[in-house]
Amino acid sequence: MFFKLGLAGVSAFFLLVGCSNAYADVSRLDSIIESGKLRVCTTGDYPPFSRQLANANFEGIDIDLAVSLGKALGVETQFVKTSWPTLMDDFSAHCDIAMGGISVTLERLKKAAFTEAHMIDGKAAIARCADAQKYQSLAEIDQPSTRAIVNPGGTNERFAHAVLKHAQLIAYPDNVTIFQQLVDGKADIMLTDASETLWQAKQHQELCAIHPDQPFQYAEKAYLLPRGDVAFKAWVDAWMRLQKANGEYQRVFDKWLK
Repeated sequence: MFFKLGLAGVSAFFLLVGCSNAYADVSRLDSIIESGKLRVCTTGDYPPFSRQLANANFEGIDIDLAVSLGKALGVETQFVKTSWPTLMDDFSAHCDIAMGGISVTLERLKKAAFTEAHMIDGKAAIARCADAQKYQSLAEIDQPSTRAIVNPGGTNERFAHAVLKHAQLIAYPDNVTIFQQLVDGKADIMLTDASETLWQAKQHQELCAIHPDQPFQYAEKAYLLPRGDVAFKAWVDAWMRLQKANGEYQRVFDKWLK
């Protein structure tokens, strides 16, 4: 079937094509380089990936890598404090990228894009070493007498609600001091990323990570990016591949977890 377009229709058609191509050429990568700043959203409460110190500076695996990313771009890295409940809104409004132990979820993918996964992780348990033998499986954990502590707003809370139907769930809003609740006997166990159980067991001699090498589920960690920005995603993915190939990624990882 043949449709006849008038001059106005032809003009409108090419205007739409031109706008589409122009839109496709626009990338956050250009604005970052032009501004000289890479704005990184991070929670600052999730070591070893991101922790905010008393002087308001940040440290951790993803903090080191964010600084490295900024240097590779030739710009200054600026950190923007966020929280797990407000992560998506803060990222959309204030940041170019979000880093700090962020798990890939289908819900987050509705609002943003992710880089290629840079780490495979999964949920594992951490408890007082004296009690660790009691909590070797989800079935042993999910008992009415078990007090499982959760930090609201992230994948830890969602996972705990999904798999624990009988245990007592205790919401505790401060992710920095939540593990002290375990040490002090105010809770029995926490389900969190296996990488974090290893870190916290290093910080608290009373706590033991339970089978961190065999997590209860599969998860990926990656960085949040603006949705639809193909050029920026390709650049960050290429940078990460080079970091892994030249050993820099492993050096940073070992600095914090070994």
